Order: sequence, then structure tokens, then C-alpha cells
Amino acid sequence: MTDAPRIVAKGLNPRTVRTERGQERVPDDWDLLPPGDPGLTRRVKAEGACWVMQEKKGRKIFGYGVWAPKERIERLRAELELERADPAYGKKLAAGRARREREQEAYVEDFRGAVLQFLRFAPLHLALAERLATAVTAHATPVGSGTVARTERIPVEERAAAAVIAWLRHQTTTYDSMTIARVAGKRREVRRELAEQSRRLLSRYRQGEPIDAAQCLLTRALDRADGAASAALA
Repeated sequence: MTDAPRIVAKGLNPRTVRTERGQERVPDDWDLLPPGDPGLTRRVKAEGACWVMQEKKGRKIFGYGVWAPKERIERLRAELELERADPAYGKKLAAGRARREREQEAYVEDFRGAVLQFLRFAPLHLALAERLATAVTAHATPVGSGTVARTERIPVEERAAAAVIAWLRHQTTTYDSMTIARVAGKRREVRRELAEQSRRLLSRYRQGEPIDAAQCLLTRALDRADGAASAALA
């Protein structure tokens, strides 16, 4: 048995898991640490062999806990409870939260600036660019949103461009109501076509073309988004 965490799925019976080799029984001296305490889970996984029980549904992965030696779970839980009872621990947590909030605020500002830079609307449409940048940033930057804006694998300028195109795909096209054939590559092809459609739309605002507000796709999309946000808060 290796010390690296092993990914498994729920078994058919209690204290069993499903692996690449089929059904396996959990060792008798192991216990299941349920999800909900990330700090304890990290320590349990870092100390040695364990089985991480999870399941992929669509694009999301759902965790159901970690199987590990019962002695390890109980010992690390007791150690962590002692640490958390120390006032210094609370101060450390508060400092960490404050630091992350500052980092998030700075990132939101940088991201919004990158969105505006990508839009490059003509002076005639600057007010609309500001609205669009605010809407895209609000949708894309929240921690845990899972959007392209949260990845660190590409520069922020590329994240901003991708986030704008994604927002336009959902807000100014019929993508969400489309019936797309379950053929390999078809969804990617549709997204690519809609991206080109969105880029052509943006070019009109970059070139400063006069656009009737009543017929402006961006204005109408932003109005709908604002209305949906207000309804959610009501």
C-alpha cells in the first residue's frame, strides 16, 4: 500500500469502495472522515495512506470523505482542536482572511482593467464598456466560481478575453437553449462559431458605429442581467 492518497468511488456495500480493480473492502482499523473540515482532511491525507472517496458527475467532482486509519483521524482531530482553542490560532485565521480579501480586491480591480483593455470600445461607447466590464467581472471573479477568471494557467489578459466571450455567448446568443448533437467536437465547434459572432459584435463598438440603444444587444443583455441580479436579491 503506497502513502499517496488513492482515489476511489462508493462501493455497493458499507465499508467497501470501488476501484479500478473492482469492489474492495476498507481495512477494519480505518474510519471515514466526512467532508466539512478542510484543515483536518489535509492533515489526514498528508500523513500517509488513505482513500479519497469521490464521484464525477458531469464536469463536477463530489467528495464523500476520506478513509484513513481511525487512530490517525482521532489523533489529528484532537491536535487540531487544541490548536483552534489557542487565541493565537484565531488571530492567525483573521489575518489570513484579511490578506485574502485584500488579494481578491486587487485581483478584481486588475481583472476589470484587463476586460476594459480587451474591449477597447470607441469613446462613443465607453459608458457601455464600463457596464459590460462590471458585469463580466462580477460574474467571473468570485472565489470558487470555477470560471476561466479563476485559473492561473494563463495570463490575466487572456482570462479577461475568454471571460468576455463566455459572457457574451450566454447573454447575447441562443447557446443556452440550443440543442447540440452529441457528436465529438460539435459543442466546441458551436462555441467557436459563437465566439466569432461575439467578436464581430464587439468590433462594431470598437469602431464607434452608431447603434440604436433600443436595438443594442449589449444594452439589452446588461439590462436583463441587472434585472436578474435584482430579483435574486429581493
